[in-house]
Amino acid sequence: MTESFRSWPEPQFSYRRPLAVVLIPGAFLFFLAEAVVDAFRLHSGWVSAGVVICVVVYAATYLFAIWQGLRVSRVSRVLLVLVLTVCPVAIASMMNASDLTYLTYAIVTALLLLPPVAGTVYGVAATLAELMATNIAHGAPDWRGGLVLIVMTVAMLSVRGFARQTDELALAREEIKMLAVAEERARVARDLHDVLGHSLTTITVKAGLTRRILESSGDVERALEQVHDVERLSRLALTEIRATVSGYRKVSLPAEIAGAKAALTAAGISAELPQAVDDVPGELQEPFGYVLREGVTNVIRHSGASRCWIRLGQSWIEITDNGTSKSTVDSGNGLSGLRERLAKVGGRLTAARGGEGGFVLRAEVSAS
Repeated sequence: MTESFRSWPEPQFSYRRPLAVVLIPGAFLFFLAEAVVDAFRLHSGWVSAGVVICVVVYAATYLFAIWQGLRVSRVSRVLLVLVLTVCPVAIASMMNASDLTYLTYAIVTALLLLPPVAGTVYGVAATLAELMATNIAHGAPDWRGGLVLIVMTVAMLSVRGFARQTDELALAREEIKMLAVAEERARVARDLHDVLGHSLTTITVKAGLTRRILESSGDVERALEQVHDVERLSRLALTEIRATVSGYRKVSLPAEIAGAKAALTAAGISAELPQAVDDVPGELQEPFGYVLREGVTNVIRHSGASRCWIRLGQSWIEITDNGTSKSTVDSGNGLSGLRERLAKVGGRLTAARGGEGGFVLRAEVSAS
């Protein structure tokens, strides 16, 4: 959010001012050497001493304000500006009214530490004070010095606005990085849930089928066939996990239909599946593949169904079962992840009990 013209400036997350950085604006303090030289050249000892003390206090206060000014309290900021005002006024009172031009450093500090409107008013007031003082002392205002002060005020106000925008841009970039990391974590968690949920369910079902075969009939050949399927599914799951972590995993709707048929058959659930996916647009095949995978996983794990119907249209997919489970399927990480995927393609997901028992999971994308 853009800083209000009346708000106090605060250090941003990127406010890191090493002492070396302070030396850059501090280098311009060499102009104060002229006041010291003039003091020793034109005035007596006590004036020279007073000017040296003012210059040292002025320079030290200015450097501290540039370095740590945004980290101190508001009262301390006002005191810093006050000290920076008193020093050039004292120098001018001991030497020459034109030395009020040294208020330049005070204007820089005021525009850095105070609200913009206060800093601007300070700069204008300092300019008017310089013009009035030189007019009284010399009979004519020092327009040259006044121009320096007003130009400094305008320039510093512009620099401050530019610096603020730079900080806001850096902050926005930092937030974008954080959001990107959060989104990537959510993607990996969602994809791992989809991969592991379906694959481990199928592996568990086939392992159970192998055990029942060995216990009931001792048909080693058929049991080995199921074991080979478990091994293949394990390797496939490992491949999919690697692809998920690297971000290259893509779901194929035809492959998911074939996998659903194998998983349902292994679970002893009669399945009615679509024969083709040619009518489904390419951009919908991947999200529909995720819906099919999650829906079939829920049927196998939760429904207690003996039959499952998978119907597919150009802009929708529906998984229905005749199960008797009392558990709800309208919550959980799986369906939440599906809703996020479908939202990206303008779709929605519904999960409810069927009219004759069981559940109906339906994903539909509105025609654009």
